[in-house]
Amino acid sequence: MALAFAALLWHRVAKVSLDDEAPASDESRALLLEQAQRDDAEVVKKAREIQAAIEDGAISFLSTEYRYMGIFMALFSIFLFLVLSSEDGFSTSGRDGRPPALLNGAFSAIAFLLGAATSVGSGYLGMRIATFANARVALEARHGVAEAFMTAFRAGGVMGFGLAGLGLLMLFVGICLFFAVFGSDYEGVYEAITGYGLGGSSIALFGRVGGGIYTKAADVGADLVGKVEQNIPEDDPRNPATIADNVGDNVGDIAGMGSDLFGSFAESTCAALVIASVSGLCNPDFEHKWVAMQFPLLISAAGIVGCLLTAFVATDFRPARNLQQIEPTLKMQLLISTALLTPVVYWLSVSSLPESFDIHTGNADASGALVAITVKNWYMFLCVAAGLWGGLIIGVQTEYYTSNAYRPVQECADATRTGAATNIIFGLALGYKSAILPTLVIAVIVYTGFTLASMFGVACSAIGMLTTLATGLAIDAYGPISDNAGGVAEMAEMGEDIRERTDALDAAGNTTAAIGKGFAIGSAALVSLALFGAFVTRANLGYSDVSILDPKVFPGLLIGAMLPYWFSAMTMKSVGKAALSMVEEVRHQFRTIPGIMEGTTKPDYKRCVQISTEASLQEMIAPGVLVMGTPLVVGTLFGIRTLAGVLAGSLVSSVQLAISMSNTGGAWDNAKKYVEAGATEAARALGPKGSECHKAAVIGDTVGDPLKDTSGPALNILMKLMAVESLVFAPFFASLDGGNGLLFKFLGGAQ
Repeated sequence: MALAFAALLWHRVAKVSLDDEAPASDESRALLLEQAQRDDAEVVKKAREIQAAIEDGAISFLSTEYRYMGIFMALFSIFLFLVLSSEDGFSTSGRDGRPPALLNGAFSAIAFLLGAATSVGSGYLGMRIATFANARVALEARHGVAEAFMTAFRAGGVMGFGLAGLGLLMLFVGICLFFAVFGSDYEGVYEAITGYGLGGSSIALFGRVGGGIYTKAADVGADLVGKVEQNIPEDDPRNPATIADNVGDNVGDIAGMGSDLFGSFAESTCAALVIASVSGLCNPDFEHKWVAMQFPLLISAAGIVGCLLTAFVATDFRPARNLQQIEPTLKMQLLISTALLTPVVYWLSVSSLPESFDIHTGNADASGALVAITVKNWYMFLCVAAGLWGGLIIGVQTEYYTSNAYRPVQECADATRTGAATNIIFGLALGYKSAILPTLVIAVIVYTGFTLASMFGVACSAIGMLTTLATGLAIDAYGPISDNAGGVAEMAEMGEDIRERTDALDAAGNTTAAIGKGFAIGSAALVSLALFGAFVTRANLGYSDVSILDPKVFPGLLIGAMLPYWFSAMTMKSVGKAALSMVEEVRHQFRTIPGIMEGTTKPDYKRCVQISTEASLQEMIAPGVLVMGTPLVVGTLFGIRTLAGVLAGSLVSSVQLAISMSNTGGAWDNAKKYVEAGATEAARALGPKGSECHKAAVIGDTVGDPLKDTSGPALNILMKLMAVESLVFAPFFASLDGGNGLLFKFLGGAQ
């Protein structure tokens, strides 16, 4: 259903033609303006050329990036197979009634490749629809806000429903294929299927970091030289970095974001399946065991149906018809889908799960046996509903701190009266404050899930937060598509009135993108905790074994809490280095190419695209090695208890840092747009474009770019990827000197 609906939405976007030869009276809406200020055919021709340039740049970058990723996928799958298969010495007979480790290694590697390929496909799909739709949205804006809004939202829906459907389909196909080999061994199947989440997050890491470095290097170069130094509008065709900036919106904010949220879906589902496989749901006396064991997938499937019905509200029944209706219409999508899915989740919980079942808490009694609790099926409804509504609360709170319709962003804009420094101070304070409520919401969700159903409840809460994944992705992808549409409108010289409409679409998109980041961060925290619980289960540890009072756990906790800062420093410095090269190149072109400012000579766009491409591909390697190498080194040398501390520390540290970075950057971006729009008396008092207030707002936005689009979002993947990698390799780490690690064994067994 999801894939069919995505195809339908793509078809409806394609009806917006880029044919400049169609007559103006053609009822097929060939998108030609009546002759007004310029020749219609020339406008459409320019829009088509700009779209082609953006698409070529995005395809070129992704093709190069995916080529390197293909090599990584092949090598890491071999490494995964060899390490996991070595757990019992590559035996073909197995032990303790379990399948041989060789089988687990082979199928984990296959699942890894399947997840990585799905992640690549999801990112590529998003990039193609975004580059297909950007010029169409710009041209539709000439007919009105409703037409442009519906086109942008439908294009975002292609990615949202395409990714949700593809991810669910490939996971279910993988499970069915694995059962054909493993038989009825749920534990063996779900242990192997965790490779699916590892593959998805591995690609997401490089997509987020590489794409984020690409887009922000171009964005910083375009803004600092073009808007601040040369005083020309954003996306002005005279700016050499403008094509690279628009390409970056697609490869970072679309392809990277899609891979990120796909990874969250895959990992949360895998964590829930692993925990369920060692719970009472596997009771052979339960008649409908197969249905119960697919409960996490059923929740995601129900989410697709609910989001599909909700999408018609924005695309057909009640689209935004003026500038003031854009944000409320998008926010209504989340509210309706959440309300619609709540009773559905209850029905699924009581109909697919046994009336009650046992699940262990991870704690042991005096005899050493794991303590189990009895879980009623309606408890699972409460767990999923807590995640579902908690995600909505986080999204609404994020809107308050990032939309220029509310006081926090307006205060940032007003602070530009005294320069960029006060704007930056206000923005940092806003970001730190915005982390309070999401942290409290996540804490309540964790308490609810763990109290009712131990770690299985936490994992299902994470799935609940991602139940509206299709809608969240649609409104998230809507933002970069609208941003690109504004660039096309500016470069094709469509006029100030059209640019005003696309700017309004983009401003709403910045807010919805921030809402999407809030969902991603909240779900990432829950997913990481669920994966942590699954890791402890697979490593044969009780929760008391990973107490912070343990001398092996606490050092890991400190190191884990430090990792997000190290990682953020690396990604921010990478953006800075790439931006330095971009700024120098843009300045060089303005100095040495005559006729740029007069518009008689075209800048060298390809050189700026090349700088962003080379910088992002080079700079994404070191952060990737840090994230993927840490669990392997710690687990191998220091053992599973120290690794558990690292996972807990990175989770606790990443959440607040990611929220504050994301919201600070989003607030600075919309503060800049608040100053530029001059929509209110307060905004007009700050001065027009080119004023000192506007320059201060642009500098704040530039500082925030790597926070909200590179370092902040990438922290989601850091905490998820480290946790899922630890889960996949847990049997191997546990086999090394009883889980104590090789270093202690080398030191003579010192404890």
